[in-house]
Amino acid sequence: MNKRPITRRQFIEASAALTGGVMLSGLSVSVAEQPVKRTAVDQVTLGKSGAKLSRLGIGVGSNSGSVQRALGDEGFNKLIRYAYERGITYIDTADSYRTHAYVRRAIKGLPREKFFIQTKMGGIPEKPLQELDRFRKELGVDYLDSVLLHCMTSPNWDKSHRKVMDALEEAKQKKIIHLHGLSCHSLPALKRSVELDWVDVHLVRVNPQGAHMDTPSEKWDAGSDASHVPPVMEQLKLMHEKKHGVIGMKLIGNGDFTKAEDREKAARHAMQCGYLDAVVIGMKSNAEVDEAIDRLNRALAEAPASRPTT
Repeated sequence: MNKRPITRRQFIEASAALTGGVMLSGLSVSVAEQPVKRTAVDQVTLGKSGAKLSRLGIGVGSNSGSVQRALGDEGFNKLIRYAYERGITYIDTADSYRTHAYVRRAIKGLPREKFFIQTKMGGIPEKPLQELDRFRKELGVDYLDSVLLHCMTSPNWDKSHRKVMDALEEAKQKKIIHLHGLSCHSLPALKRSVELDWVDVHLVRVNPQGAHMDTPSEKWDAGSDASHVPPVMEQLKLMHEKKHGVIGMKLIGNGDFTKAEDREKAARHAMQCGYLDAVVIGMKSNAEVDEAIDRLNRALAEAPASRPTT
């Protein structure tokens, strides 16, 4: 039987459909293969917690907060607002910095849910839950995204601070806080923190020059000797493997890195080591905000490309 010839219109429609299908197919493959461009202000997930924060956070505790307090309300407000406009939503503070009230005034009128606010509790307060109530009042918030035990150095910190840990866990169950953890200032404390499932968030000193690190002599160039991994980096690797939240601090050596090349090296190290979810840098000016974002962006662009998962 002779096949009925197709009309010119049918031929054009069929050709268009075929071409469109090929183009779409090619586009989908192309998109899937495109590396994801990462930036300093991406919203990233903190470990297995599910919490979101900007990859770069602004610290308001330089020299125990004196640097940021010296800006006064107007200067501090402008700094936080500028950082927010650039995409920084993670604010790192502490009770001892005396910047809670400054943060409250700076974020007033902005959407609370956009921010990840982390603070720290020092010492062993008699009534930790009352301290948290004070923190929330000072910060002007109903809940705290993360509360850390501040400046742990003892290998037995979990024993000495058990009362505070239990209070923070109770607060977490009541949704007064979302996460708890600690900032470490010694290698023994850091090692102990890795062993405990109680720790949602580690705040760890990280820079390749070994400045203000938990082991002062620890210097590392990942490209020079991949077989040697210094002690702190070993612990970071373990944290990452356990899917704990890991945030790097002291990227610019507590402000000691006055040379641009040192800050650039530290940024590359933090963004390319593969163990950090986020980092925090103490800043006092718009120019420092811009520099931090630019440096991390360059470091991320140089890092091995990540690809979207399907």
